[in-house]
Amino acid sequence: MGSTKLKLYLGADYVSAFAMSAFVALKEKQLSFDLVTLDLKSRENYLDSYRDLSLTCKIPVLVHEGFALSESSAIAEYLEELAPASKRIYPQDIKQRARARQLQAWLRSDLLVVRKERPFDLVYFGKKDTPLSDEARAATDRLFHVADRLLEEGAEHLFGDWSIADTDLAIMLNRLVANGDPVPTRLAAYVRRQWDRDSVRAWMDIERKAPAIA
Repeated sequence: MGSTKLKLYLGADYVSAFAMSAFVALKEKQLSFDLVTLDLKSRENYLDSYRDLSLTCKIPVLVHEGFALSESSAIAEYLEELAPASKRIYPQDIKQRARARQLQAWLRSDLLVVRKERPFDLVYFGKKDTPLSDEARAATDRLFHVADRLLEEGAEHLFGDWSIADTDLAIMLNRLVANGDPVPTRLAAYVRRQWDRDSVRAWMDIERKAPAIA
């Protein structure tokens, strides 16, 4: 890659689960990058300059040599192809790699009710007292079923070696673990293992301000 430094645009509050996934991917690939923050509350991501960069006004966005890319899973796939000689963040086996991408797509397209009732900021700032709705409990049952099927008994990771899909699954599960919701013991242990990775610790070590209480 030479000396070209990447840029990762993300919210200044550092709470986005998708930004975390892209950050972890960069750290695991051991690529040099700068963070560029946007004040999402003042809608800086809707300014013309950022809209023209991102296309979708979403975060995160990765910029490399004038090329800007949004969507965290697309960013991870781009990084894997950009730096194939560095540590792999997807399984080498074609079927396992496809399964990892399937899992990433499902985690982003389903389980909206879990994301709504257990927003990721509770991982940083504390629990929500409201119990899960029936719809959310049904969604968590689907999540546990998928995780249990993919994570073999006694395995540390989903596909042998660690992959970015492990971080993405742990992010979703940790919405529940961190809140104290019932989670199967081995899945809770899996989340703790993923949260102990250096790349995840680097994200969690970023200083954040708790949101003001209205």
